[in-house]
Amino acid sequence: MKNILSIAFGAVIGTWLRYLLYIATSPLSFPLGTLFENVSGSFLLGLLTGFFVRKGTKEWLKLGLGVGLCGGFTTFSTFIFDSVLLWSDGYLLKTIIYIGVTFIGGLIFVVAGFVLGQRVGGWSQKRKGNR
Repeated sequence: MKNILSIAFGAVIGTWLRYLLYIATSPLSFPLGTLFENVSGSFLLGLLTGFFVRKGTKEWLKLGLGVGLCGGFTTFSTFIFDSVLLWSDGYLLKTIIYIGVTFIGGLIFVVAGFVLGQRVGGWSQKRKGNR
């Protein structure tokens, strides 16, 4: 039950943050909000995963932050829909850039987050050992 509640709580926060970003970026003709959500969400998920791999943590916390928060904040379906809209409006180059930056940026940021998370997790373990 703790796992389900933490996922639900994380999803509420992630979805709320995504909605605020949507409001802030909706006047733009380019889906910058969705791009930011997915790339920064990739970084956050990589960071959390890297940290948890090094540090270890409770399952409910991993699920709440990973599945709940990151899952609620990022959105694949909106990314696909925005891509189709850009393409159908005749913006072929913008569509290619959007898809490329989302995928390549997501990959780069998840790796960067994972590496940073492992370093932070390793650093906190070393600090504990020195006390």
